[in-house]
Amino acid sequence: MSLDARLQSVWYGPAWRSLPLWPLALLYRMILALRALAYRSGLLRVEHVGVPVIVVGNLTVGGTGKTPVAAWLARQLEARGRRVGVVLRGYGGSHRGAPRVVTPADDPRVTGDEALVHARRGVHTVVIGADRVAAARLAVEQGAEVVVCDDGLQHVRLARDYEIAVIDGARGLGNRWLLPAGPLREPVRELESVHAVVVTERGGEGRADFAVRSPMLLRAQFALGDAVNLLTGERRPLAGFAQATDLHAIAGIGHPEAFFRGLLEHGLVVKAHALPDHAPLVAGALPFPADAIVLMTEKDAVKCRQLARPGWWWVDLEVSIGRAEAAALLTSVLERTGLTGAGVSFG
Repeated sequence: MSLDARLQSVWYGPAWRSLPLWPLALLYRMILALRALAYRSGLLRVEHVGVPVIVVGNLTVGGTGKTPVAAWLARQLEARGRRVGVVLRGYGGSHRGAPRVVTPADDPRVTGDEALVHARRGVHTVVIGADRVAAARLAVEQGAEVVVCDDGLQHVRLARDYEIAVIDGARGLGNRWLLPAGPLREPVRELESVHAVVVTERGGEGRADFAVRSPMLLRAQFALGDAVNLLTGERRPLAGFAQATDLHAIAGIGHPEAFFRGLLEHGLVVKAHALPDHAPLVAGALPFPADAIVLMTEKDAVKCRQLARPGWWWVDLEVSIGRAEAAALLTSVLERTGLTGAGVSFG
């Protein structure tokens, strides 16, 4: 069993499994408390970048669906006439040092896969950088009127106008312990201070038994859409793969089982290959024959376009938030950020 699998069994299993790690979790809690004190006392400073900043992040380690939610929000804001700058760390990429602007033609080995997903969706500006303040300032220099941070709830040096925490509705908050005894980056009570909590759900997955207190709590449904051919751009309903006799699927995301389960719910029997989050695909080390029919996530697709074969397809992920809930969230975002002239109607 891999280290990641062992930690998952601890974090989302019986509480007693985490007992040996509690001393380290208490030490981590002390570090968080000292950092918070440093900001409250003025020893560390929060920095503003001159435009509204919206942070979409999570309290837990691993995939919760924050990138699709951040992309949904960026799309909603741009549809209302705002130039959006998406800022993110660039996990999985080799880039270090000063922030850089990401273009659709960039190499995912340099920028990371999530940055390219945003760039190829046509958002005004995408910037990666470990220093979120510097990255946000570069986005503003590129013309962004509002910054959406994909991840970064814990990067408190960057002043923000709105915070959205994303929780995986199937796995919840695990044992509710801080790292490394549990999956939490911050205590659960921090959810009370964010402006909205989005619980992501995928059809067929059960709901975890957890409760959170938040000024605004809403649910986002994730559903698999059409498959898109990596070489031709052809779109095909997933039902079109039902007769395939040797169908493979890969997922290098935080929660790959959700992708495989979604394919099964569409009646597809696949040979599943779970990869580590952000893992690259390397020619000569593929977990399937080169001429196989392969379904993958959009994050995986941006990493292997140079390797793509005719039978490789990525599956669109559709994010659906109820009409009333989406309008309430957008109204809240626009009012708190001062972007109220954008309107909140849904066609």
